[in-house]
Amino acid sequence: MAYADPAPQRSSPSSGRRRAMTAAVVMVAWVALLWVLEVIDVASGHALDAYGVTPRVPGELWDVVPAAFLHFGFDHVATNSVPLLVLGFLAALSGLRRFGAVVALIVVFSGLGVWFFAPTHSVTAGASGVVFGLFGYLLVRGFVDRRAVDVLIGVLVLAVYGSILWGVLPTATGVSWQGHLFGLLGGVLAAVLFRRTRGPATSTG
Repeated sequence: MAYADPAPQRSSPSSGRRRAMTAAVVMVAWVALLWVLEVIDVASGHALDAYGVTPRVPGELWDVVPAAFLHFGFDHVATNSVPLLVLGFLAALSGLRRFGAVVALIVVFSGLGVWFFAPTHSVTAGASGVVFGLFGYLLVRGFVDRRAVDVLIGVLVLAVYGSILWGVLPTATGVSWQGHLFGLLGGVLAAVLFRRTRGPATSTG
C-alpha cells in the first residue's frame, strides 16, 4: 500500500497553514477526548477500566481499540498528553487520511502485542503505545519517503524524545513495555506500508 503525492508542485503558504491548522485541531480534540473519558471514568467509579486489555482472553481482543483511549488516573493522562499532541501533530501534517491509517495500524499492533505478551491477569490501557508508534513512524518516515524535510523532523524527534526508547525495556513495574515495544514496531511498519510515492492523488492497496 502506498499514498501518492497530490501534485509535484510546491504547496502554497495558505495550503500549508490550513493543513497545520487541521492537524492542530485534530490533535487538540483527541487529547481533550482522553481527558473527558478519564473524567467519566472517575465519575463512574472507574467503570471504563473494564475496557482495558486482559491478555489471552478471546473476548478482550475487542478492547485493543478502546484501551488506547483510556487511562488509569489523571497523572497517566497527563504523562501521555504532551508527547501525543506534539508527535500526532507532526504526523498529521502529511494528511489526515494517511494519519488515520497509521494510527489505526499502531493501535491494533500495540494492542495485540499486549494481548499476546502481557502478564496473565493484568489489565492494560493508555495512549503510550500510540505515542511510541508515532515516534517510530516519524523516525523512519523521511527515509522511506526519501523526503529531506521529514528526515530532519525525524532527527529532531529523536533529539527531543529519544529517551522514551528506554520504555521498550522491561525495567519498570506496572509499565506496559509490551505496548510500547509493539507500538514502536507498528509505527515503523506503518511508515513502510503507507509510504508516500510521487504521482497523482491516489492510493493503492
